[in-house]
Amino acid sequence: SKFVNDQWMIKNGFLNDAQEHKPWWWNIKVQKLNLSAPLILLPEVSCQKAIEILQEKGYDQASVVAESGLILGMVTLSNTLSSVQDGNVEFSDPVTKVTYDQFSKVSLEDSLGKLSCLLENDHFAIIVHEQMQFSGNGSSSTKQTVLGVVTSMDLLTFVSTNDKK
Repeated sequence: SKFVNDQWMIKNGFLNDAQEHKPWWWNIKVQKLNLSAPLILLPEVSCQKAIEILQEKGYDQASVVAESGLILGMVTLSNTLSSVQDGNVEFSDPVTKVTYDQFSKVSLEDSLGKLSCLLENDHFAIIVHEQMQFSGNGSSSTKQTVLGVVTSMDLLTFVSTNDKK
């Protein structure tokens, strides 16, 4: 059952300290990770162009974000190439055909412990920042901005280079 699963409880914000013997980095905030600015693709970018951009910029993944700011998901170089090779998509198809729309989000204020729990089941998490956006008539909405993408390798690199032992 989900309610007795610590990873599910942490991922959904119901439990903060699921680990009794936490490592030194457990409560450090995600903002302490030294991550580069994310690569953002608009949904109309073709698979061919996405491959070219990812290779040129040296990335293996990028966020797909609509012009409205809605985060649609992530596209990876390996998934795009395998989908094209398998004949599931054409090079000319929009990148949304190979976009992972199941992903976890973390904020800069979340702990590395929470991130660690998310990364046990996910290959990556998208770091987002929420902000209020007001229109001309005074109505407001919340908009999320992608600040980065974090992987297990990013967490492992931080822990190993800052090891307190």
